[in-house]
Amino acid sequence: MENGQKGNGSVRPIERYDVGHVQEVIRQAHGELRQLLQQRSEIMKRIGTVKQTISGLANLFGDAVLTEELMELVDRKSSGRQPGFTKACRMILMQAGRPMNARDICDYFQQQMPVLLARHKDPMASVTTVLNRLVEYGEAQAVLSNGRRAWRWVAEPAVDAPAISSQAGLEANLS
Repeated sequence: MENGQKGNGSVRPIERYDVGHVQEVIRQAHGELRQLLQQRSEIMKRIGTVKQTISGLANLFGDAVLTEELMELVDRKSSGRQPGFTKACRMILMQAGRPMNARDICDYFQQQMPVLLARHKDPMASVTTVLNRLVEYGEAQAVLSNGRRAWRWVAEPAVDAPAISSQAGLEANLS
């Protein structure tokens, strides 16, 4: 039999095939992917810091110091429609300046954006999912606040609240 075929019709690996080379390419690609994800996380943190700085200055001196484009970039311009749910969670957490739990954010939605909250069958679950996703993006950090899980916006690394790296870490910290 030629061309790597066995008598039963199945194909056997060709001996000339260099698996080591493929594994080296995968190893390099894996390293590059990890590096890019780390860079994305650092960039998202920096974007958050710059947005907070701009928002803080606009709070002090008024929105008139911002251009139309800048108001849109820092989520201060009212476009007449409610922002997306993730964007709204991001904005709430960013402007809070303190750790918030999912209940705090749901309460804020109920008071300020009830229409946006009404679209969700289980608002607490939706908020928790978005907050955990923001952690994955490197934009937020899960922390313990008053013995409960909360999230804070990651602008610059803080040392005041212990970080939670996983659900297991949360349970260990609560015990």
